[in-house]
Amino acid sequence: MLFSTAQFFLFLGIVLVLFYTAPHALRRLILLAASYYFYMSWNVKFVLLLLTLTAIDYTAGLWISRTAPGRRKKLLLIGSLSANLGFLGFFKYYNFLADNLALLLGRPVHSFWLDIVLPLGISFHTFQSMSYVVDVYRDQQEPIKDPIDYALFIAFFPQLVAGPIVRAREFFGDFYHWRAPNGDEVLRGVMLVTLGLTKKLALADQFAKVSDAYFRNVAAQPGMLAAWSGTLAFGIQVFFDFSGYSDMAIGMAQLLGFHFPENFRRPYLAASVSEYWRRWHLTLSRWLRDYLYIPLGGSRRGAVRTYRNLMITMLLCGLWHGANWNFVLWGGHQGLLLAIERVFMKRFTLPPRAARLLYPLRWLMTMALILTGYAVFRAQSLHDSGYVLHQMFTGAPGPLVGHAWHWVLAATTLGIAWYEEKHGWFDKLPAAPAWAYASTIAALLVFLELIAVSDLQIPFVYFQF
Repeated sequence: MLFSTAQFFLFLGIVLVLFYTAPHALRRLILLAASYYFYMSWNVKFVLLLLTLTAIDYTAGLWISRTAPGRRKKLLLIGSLSANLGFLGFFKYYNFLADNLALLLGRPVHSFWLDIVLPLGISFHTFQSMSYVVDVYRDQQEPIKDPIDYALFIAFFPQLVAGPIVRAREFFGDFYHWRAPNGDEVLRGVMLVTLGLTKKLALADQFAKVSDAYFRNVAAQPGMLAAWSGTLAFGIQVFFDFSGYSDMAIGMAQLLGFHFPENFRRPYLAASVSEYWRRWHLTLSRWLRDYLYIPLGGSRRGAVRTYRNLMITMLLCGLWHGANWNFVLWGGHQGLLLAIERVFMKRFTLPPRAARLLYPLRWLMTMALILTGYAVFRAQSLHDSGYVLHQMFTGAPGPLVGHAWHWVLAATTLGIAWYEEKHGWFDKLPAAPAWAYASTIAALLVFLELIAVSDLQIPFVYFQF
């Protein structure tokens, strides 16, 4: 059940009606049943995996909370994390490791291949569950006593498939002190769902057609402009696709009385790579910071270890995205950029006025660096990524991919993002006059009707991760 289908909106409408008409005591059971139905609509057999992981971490949280600090408590934590990473590793990385082992042994590539289907949302709900257990271990989270409550935290359907990665204290802060959303929150939730749907169908899917056509056979469209525009089309696609999903998830949660954290903050306005990561996929970035980068030592143990920790964190971030050397190389590229940037920031600090004046140049350089990473991320192989990068910097000019209206649309959305950054108009809409709010919703729906991709059913990009 894709978020962008009529079937899903029928499901959502039924859930909202049942939730708000049922007695308070039954509401969590309605949400849990709806969440498991949503999960099973993809693949029924994997519900056993979801139940198993939920039971392991629910039990581990209770045991860890009742165990005195020491070796036994640490072993309980290691056992829980090993179970999570073991399941994630098998389903997501077995074939990748098996193929590389076969190459090392001089065997055919698929000698040890297994026909494995990636369970829905495993990367996201695994990270969410692991963060809960670690927080209980650190005494930053009270253990959840009721297994139904914990199961709902893991399976809650708005963010089950692709986040945001919600911390237990955020979810249960709303759950245990639930209140019905007020008028402004309902309006904001409806606006987010509408905006997210528009981002997905009218923007992401349009640019997906352009980027897919280019990356399907990069050698068929040589040239510098083709390489840059094809990669830019993917960058636009992945942003509107993933931020559209996040908007819809946050909006649906808001309608149900839950407040999810922001996941995107206009990343394509960033004027440095570090600023880009402070704006892009915020819940993953803070997860990597709190549960990987800081435990590795963060920036507390000298420059060399700081750069090492950055590289390890970003390499694993790349690997988290998928079992593919392109993702690992992309992660290393991001880690290297962050490390180099940190070196320069220590030596050169621009005064505020100079930083503002140089913003266009800094922005352009940042976007160029991000796009070179996207070329590696999106290409179907290391060979293809090398070809695209070669064309970016040494190819003949050649033609742009896509149509002129694609790039007019891209520039328009960038201008809207810049205006939102300066004026914060979106957050003001729920409190604006009814005509302004209604006009915005109507404009989004008209835009959706005019250019939405209806002949294709393109899944959300992050469903594969």
